[in-house]
Amino acid sequence: MEILKGIPVSPGVYIGEAFLLVGEEVRIPERFVPAEKADSESKRFEAAGVQVAKQLDAIKSDTENQLGPNLAAILSVQTQLLKDPSLRQRILDKIRKDHFSAEYAVAKTLRDFAKVMTASDNQLMAQRASDIFDLEKRLLNDLLGEQREDLAHLQRPVALIAHDLGPSQTASLDRTRVRAFATDVGGRTSHTAILARAHEIPAVVGLETITTDVAGGETVIIDGNRGIVILRPDERTLARYRKIQAEFEAFEATLTKDKDLPSVTHDGREIHVLGNIEFPEEVRGALTHGAQGIGLFRTEFLYLKSGVMPDENDHFEAYRKSVSKLSGRPLTVRTLDLGADKIDKSQTSSEPNPFLGLRSIRLSMKRPENFRVQVRAILRASALGKVRLLLPMITAIDELRWAKGVVEEIKAELAAKKVPFDDKIPVGIMVEVPSAAMQAHAMARECDFLSIGTNDLVQYTLAVDRGNEHVAHLYTPAHPAVIHLIKNVVDAGIAYDKPVGMCGEMAGEPIYTILLLGLGLSELSVAPPSIPEIKRLIRALNFEDCKKGADEVLKMDDANQILDYLRELAKKLLPPDIKFGGL
Repeated sequence: MEILKGIPVSPGVYIGEAFLLVGEEVRIPERFVPAEKADSESKRFEAAGVQVAKQLDAIKSDTENQLGPNLAAILSVQTQLLKDPSLRQRILDKIRKDHFSAEYAVAKTLRDFAKVMTASDNQLMAQRASDIFDLEKRLLNDLLGEQREDLAHLQRPVALIAHDLGPSQTASLDRTRVRAFATDVGGRTSHTAILARAHEIPAVVGLETITTDVAGGETVIIDGNRGIVILRPDERTLARYRKIQAEFEAFEATLTKDKDLPSVTHDGREIHVLGNIEFPEEVRGALTHGAQGIGLFRTEFLYLKSGVMPDENDHFEAYRKSVSKLSGRPLTVRTLDLGADKIDKSQTSSEPNPFLGLRSIRLSMKRPENFRVQVRAILRASALGKVRLLLPMITAIDELRWAKGVVEEIKAELAAKKVPFDDKIPVGIMVEVPSAAMQAHAMARECDFLSIGTNDLVQYTLAVDRGNEHVAHLYTPAHPAVIHLIKNVVDAGIAYDKPVGMCGEMAGEPIYTILLLGLGLSELSVAPPSIPEIKRLIRALNFEDCKKGADEVLKMDDANQILDYLRELAKKLLPPDIKFGGL
């Protein structure tokens, strides 16, 4: 038995046969061709481009029918590359001037392009190289007359193992056969990860060596919740995971019955549990899982899907669609959180340390025209339903005041034009840096609500890059410093009667539910598949018990001690039929 640790990008557990996607590197025959064959080779390349464009259009159409236009637009990247005149000319020049075969010209040009992207210091840009590799393989398959394994028509359920999966491959997977996947490379923000979550396929990426560690036909366990893949599990591990899988399936069966039950503790404390989304099409899935609204709409994906800054109508349509599906439930729209690992392609130079650079609200202040466009659309949408405006990465009070000033200016403009909007739209801040958490009382005086983003708060507080495998073991929300910062934010909200929620990954991890309730959080916003379990835990608890437990945690000075205590407390407080810790 071997356990590999990677990056969890889509939750769920699957036990089954590994299907190893081999033949990823196709052989390129005949590097050079005689000069007189240049025209025929050029025509072969052009014909292959036409066929691949048809394939991509068909996949995009299917994806749009299943998941909506925003997710389908991810696949436009490869179509745009095919239509790029400069890229096409570079390939044709290699055929006509260098006398390369069509296959070698395609492989050489696209590999050189992908190499530049892979070498980028920006993580997101490097991840986008998968789009280039996917396009290359499709063109080569057509040119060579070979077809890749037909993933859309597998004859049995499998766990797909590959070095990488391109977005078009992921979008075209037959979900009745491909039940999970794991890859050597990839990251949380890759197009493949986004589509895996949309399809609700358990997935783990960034495993580095899984394609060399596993053989096709072997039994594997893919745990998309913890980011673990278990190869050749022993009988004890298989039995444990089969039990977990059976419990999960039984729990899933209760979702229809329980999904709309309120998340209220035994002693009457109501905690609102909402969903995190990237696209309007995900609202329906969040509601299906029992969301009481949307606590975080990551609007930067409206930009990242195409690399083109959305205009006011693009923004407004996304929010209008979301509001219309929510039927009076709240929609929390976070303004563009670009920068760091979510690259702003219009930046002309990379930053040596982008996580500490021009990102989020700082970028909005640097380019206020984009911020104003989005705020105007959010305000217009606020006339249609319950909308909240959320500001990312506020580090100082002057940033909050600047943003509120812009909001008031645009309110005045809309009022002058008699455009309807909610004049009392709540404006909140993301608390995701220590300075904001420590100055929470000053922030709470001047905003309407606070939402704690633990992903960055933990990273900045502990000086740990959560994407760096060498220090990943140091990244823990259970660190006493993080917990005390959260407590300070909650206390500030209580002092000024302002709601305090959490939308980071910590909110969706069941081991922290008792602690977060006890600290006094009133709202948890999590990935939609996590909602039913978190709501069920809340209904099984007493707030006063949770508060006593949180008081004990605040006296502790060691993360491992805290985690051990929370596990034991859960066993004590939860009824026997609820297995603590999630799947």
